[in-house]
Amino acid sequence: MGDLDLALQSLPAAAAPESVAVGAGRARALVVEHFDFIWRLLCRLGVPELDVDDAAQQVFIIATQRLGDLPLGGERTFLYGTALRTAATLRRNLRRRARWVEPGPADCASNELTPHEDLERRQALAFLDAVLRRLEDDLREVFVLCEIEELTAPQVAAIVRVPVGTVASRLRRARQEFGQQVRLLQAERARAR
Repeated sequence: MGDLDLALQSLPAAAAPESVAVGAGRARALVVEHFDFIWRLLCRLGVPELDVDDAAQQVFIIATQRLGDLPLGGERTFLYGTALRTAATLRRNLRRRARWVEPGPADCASNELTPHEDLERRQALAFLDAVLRRLEDDLREVFVLCEIEELTAPQVAAIVRVPVGTVASRLRRARQEFGQQVRLLQAERARAR
């Protein structure tokens, strides 16, 4: 997944004053506990794979800067909102940049999978990302958190800050829309062949 060691290195060192040491310890714990969740979330929110590590690091830099404002127990909600805004900003900047720069070839190296397995995995992930991009933002958020991250509706409601009933309604709509978009995209790709 992401580069957890790099994210930890970017945090402030636990130096002299005791309050700085406590803050650095809390920041490290924040990264260790939530890094994988944020990394996966950024991937599913449309951040290109090559930019996910940088985006995750940006999320934790922002969280570290606002550490004094974070209530205990509210870290996941804050990180989720920060990741959401970071992903939106990055996608917007990439769309602007796309007018001027042609994308390079995707990184295909994998030590664990055969080239064929790696290709299939990447194609499946690219297909999933293409379908997710077609969903409305509020539906995509709930779908990713419930179906991919496997959070419960009450957990999602706390993160997204909406009632549990709204989460259930959005999830139902997101599942229907996801199925429709899968069929549409499959049909489009079949016609293109």
